[in-house]
Amino acid sequence: MEKINKKANKYVPQINGTLRGHMINVPSVIRQATGIKVFGKRIKSFAFTTDIAVIKNIDADAVFAVYPFTPQSVITEALVAASDVPIFCGVGGGLTMGKRVINLALNAEFTGAMGVVVNSPTSNEVIEAMNDSIDIPIIVTVVSEKDDIQKRIDAGVSILNVSAGKNTASLVRSIRNKFPTFPIMATGGKDEKSIRETIEAGANAICYTPPSTAELFKKTMEKYRNM
Repeated sequence: MEKINKKANKYVPQINGTLRGHMINVPSVIRQATGIKVFGKRIKSFAFTTDIAVIKNIDADAVFAVYPFTPQSVITEALVAASDVPIFCGVGGGLTMGKRVINLALNAEFTGAMGVVVNSPTSNEVIEAMNDSIDIPIIVTVVSEKDDIQKRIDAGVSILNVSAGKNTASLVRSIRNKFPTFPIMATGGKDEKSIRETIEAGANAICYTPPSTAELFKKTMEKYRNM
């Protein structure tokens, strides 16, 4: 009887709809990460996308909504309104600098974003001013060993987002050795092996890039053509 109860406690019931059964599932290996608790919610997987159709049909814990254009509040509002999970949105720090970044971060908080993301070039002075203005986490992207992590932390960064291409796991390991308990999320690569390596290096959460709607539609169209 005890064995049955133990199995029952580990079993996770799943409920899927007929029309919404075709979901994008993040790699299961991400579940091995410890996660980062933000306002009481544990987040292990971030979906790196701004595609609302993908956001509505992926099982990630949160959305990492960063895009290579000037941030606009209307985009943040649309993403927050459409999403069933927390949105962490980009507010600039590359092309968009200074007070505009702070205003965008403040607007993101008022709109309902759970956190804001700034690019690697963002100055510590801007991060300090942002930290004084908002009460949601600030995520800064780290791209190389040259980044002064201690100064980032002192400025008010809440989470480090490591994105160093093939060197990501190595950089995560280096940061983790110096900062044993600081929250780290990182890009995990496209296969489970690289994701596992990044988690073992010390990443608390993984940012996963899902397939685009064009890629997904390609498979669907091939199926239709053969019907």
